[in-house]
Amino acid sequence: MEYDRFLVLSLGTGTAKSEGKYDADEAAKWGILGWLTSGHSTPLVDVFTKASGDMVDFHLCTVFQALKSEDNYLRIQDNTLTGTLSSVDVATKENLQNLVKVGEELLKKSVSRVNYLGTGVFEPINKMTNEEALIELAKLLSREKHLREARSPAGN
Repeated sequence: MEYDRFLVLSLGTGTAKSEGKYDADEAAKWGILGWLTSGHSTPLVDVFTKASGDMVDFHLCTVFQALKSEDNYLRIQDNTLTGTLSSVDVATKENLQNLVKVGEELLKKSVSRVNYLGTGVFEPINKMTNEEALIELAKLLSREKHLREARSPAGN
């Protein structure tokens, strides 16, 4: 297969800033209910969803890097959200408007990737913004669509 022809756009819904969110000494004393709900969060759900997202991102970054096609994988996500912005179940008009603002600001930020082998945090990888990268991706997809239409029989 020609894996270098794959284009992947991964839009993350964002995750709450998790630094210092849980204390290991405190968590060691939790029972079943503590892992299900602690304070105003759900530690067990947080652990599984964060790990799942990180594993997918790590896998895709690694595969695309190994195939020398890192530019074909674009991940856009904000990992600094706090409060209601980081909650998946607050659908108030105010919160949704604030999320739109977060998205607009995210478009202005540099394309970043997690440095899994070094710092473990998102780091800028080039001077291109997320908006510019999305425009380039759209151009590639449009070009591919036109090529496919030109190769297919008329009417199909």
